[in-house]
Amino acid sequence: MNAPTTLDTLRSPAPREANLPAVTPGFSSLQSFELMQRAAKLLSSSTLVPVAYRAWDEKKGENQNALANCVVALNMSQRMGADPLMVMQNLYIVEGRPSWSSQWIIAAINGCGRFSPLRFDLKDLGPKEVEYEVTKWVERQRVTSKHKATVQNLECVAWAVEKETGTRIDSPKVSVEMAVKEGWYGKSGSKWQTMPEVMLRYRTASFFGKLYAPELLMGLQTVEEAQDIIDLNPDGSYVVQSTTMSEMRANAAQPATRAEPADVVGEQAPQHAAAADDGQQPGLDIDGNDDAGHDGDSPTFKDINRELLTASTVEELDLARSMISGLADEAYKATLNQVAARRVRELMKADDEPSAAAQTTTRRARAPLNAD
Repeated sequence: MNAPTTLDTLRSPAPREANLPAVTPGFSSLQSFELMQRAAKLLSSSTLVPVAYRAWDEKKGENQNALANCVVALNMSQRMGADPLMVMQNLYIVEGRPSWSSQWIIAAINGCGRFSPLRFDLKDLGPKEVEYEVTKWVERQRVTSKHKATVQNLECVAWAVEKETGTRIDSPKVSVEMAVKEGWYGKSGSKWQTMPEVMLRYRTASFFGKLYAPELLMGLQTVEEAQDIIDLNPDGSYVVQSTTMSEMRANAAQPATRAEPADVVGEQAPQHAAAADDGQQPGLDIDGNDDAGHDGDSPTFKDINRELLTASTVEELDLARSMISGLADEAYKATLNQVAARRVRELMKADDEPSAAAQTTTRRARAPLNAD
């Protein structure tokens, strides 16, 4: 029997939301977009998500991009059918470009069901002399020089068996020789120098995913690939630079130093480590033909730094910046470029303040009210 309908039931009908169709987060309708923003706001207030998705950063304060970043991460997790928190923990933002962690790529390939678990074949090819190119700016001209280095060459291939056909599928071969020629090995702070076996596996896994399962990566690269292209400082500034193999040898006996942000660069020149002795780094034999000397007629680091700090106009600052290319030391160039960027912000701010004050003084003073 049907339950009797009482007068109280007719007077208090079911809520209107109960009769509405189910809404999923997305961009297809207004309700879907509002629901996605509510979910993104909830995640941005959590401390379990990375800093790029938090609405409040303890060091930098309010993060205005947190809500938008969470919406993008929610959209990607919905399209991939993955957990939003898992996507946020493995999606890194390097200079505005989202990049997957290599662990995520390996896990996605292993869990897609199309292949067997990913495996790696690592071979030691022995020492090999590799010729590589280094590009520098000398007197406003781009000069490319060739150098040679002997490295312990390792080669790695990622492979898996396609379950449908039973065919073994191999990734392109990646070796330490390739890392040297592509400029990955010689970058400042590169993991290729300290853990080449791990980096070889990560890079071959990325190549395998891009070739045979691009829908899993959604066209994104790995965070290791993004970091091999540019260098980021904690304050957000970045410098594209490369370290020659001879410079690596000179600093072999010194621990790696962290690049200083642009706001802490001052009058003091960066302290460079003294050249190492004739003992060479294990597994690395490098020639010493790097022409890092300084021309006596050209301005020194201190001269250019002084000109940058004492420039009172943007034109004077541009003139001082044009002398940076005459230096041969890449570390000096990076430091002076940071000083120049900071001085540009200071001069632009100083130009804006007088204009704002002039607008305030040109306003007509309002006469006092007269009771008569």
